[in-house]
Amino acid sequence: MFFLSLNSQKTLKKLRKRLQHKKNVSIFVLRKFYCNMLFSIVSPIYYGEKMLEELVSRVKQSVEQITSDYEIILVNDSSPDNSWLKIKQICSVDSKVKGVNLSRNFGQHYAITAGLSLCKGEWIVVMDCDLQDRPEEIPHLYNKALEGFDIVYARRVVRHDGFFKRMSSKMFHRVYGWLSGLKTESSIANFGVYNKKVIAQINKMPEVSRSFGSLLHYLGFNYAIVDIQHSERAEGKSSYSLKKLIKLSLDVIISNTNRPLKISISVGFIMAIVSFCLAVYNVVAKLMGFVSLAGYTSTVFSIWFVGGILLMMLGIVGLYVGKIFDQVKQRPMFVISEKINC
Repeated sequence: MFFLSLNSQKTLKKLRKRLQHKKNVSIFVLRKFYCNMLFSIVSPIYYGEKMLEELVSRVKQSVEQITSDYEIILVNDSSPDNSWLKIKQICSVDSKVKGVNLSRNFGQHYAITAGLSLCKGEWIVVMDCDLQDRPEEIPHLYNKALEGFDIVYARRVVRHDGFFKRMSSKMFHRVYGWLSGLKTESSIANFGVYNKKVIAQINKMPEVSRSFGSLLHYLGFNYAIVDIQHSERAEGKSSYSLKKLIKLSLDVIISNTNRPLKISISVGFIMAIVSFCLAVYNVVAKLMGFVSLAGYTSTVFSIWFVGGILLMMLGIVGLYVGKIFDQVKQRPMFVISEKINC
């Protein structure tokens, strides 16, 4: 039996080496030695009033299998219901729960960013408040992290979402993967365990257009994937409408790849070649007497077609210019109006 104060990963690695000759020493035993590590659980809250008590209770039960030194950060993204009142009630009786109230609805990924800016843990868990991310999976993700991974993603084997949400997610990841060249999975979302050095780099990123998942992909780090069970939504329905999903998809694509601009250049080049070939054909046909009068329909069609393509290309350029405009304003990504136990 070793009586050590384990406050860092280095100490854990030393303990591993000292115990590696014992075949019956498991990850669970090492985890019990590593009991002074601070854990942070960050959850953005939107329409979560009826789920908060169960969320906090189940998170506490799961995390206390790992450590008694943890914090739960609930970020209210200006939810229209009484979520903030419920958060204040929970914080008043439990100092481990910290409440953050944003001044307005900034969006899920901005609420996550607000929570990450305040967390103090050696390891950080990000999860939604709808209990589709099962808190009971946290120890399994953490055990995998102890094998030497900085990021452990939770992969939902069977998604309990609506047909439209599943299909739109698959479509987005295919388009995003093709445009960015990155391999992403529609079965992986925000739920996972992340080392504090990963979150420190996330907090340094000044991008106004935030997507937690895409920022993690950019950083890299040593990662693993663990298959988990995905639950039905405890209450209500997803707040992501078709309009919000399209906006988020455009933000992620425009913020992480410039391939649409390259595609617009390619389309313009191809159209120039086709137009030149048609011009040559018409001149030759006219000189050889094959065509006596140019077609009105083809002329009008060509004008409208080329005009539509040009407007589309200008729109793509405009989206990128708009993102530059948003970035150079240097406005804060979120505004906190109130904090409890922080």
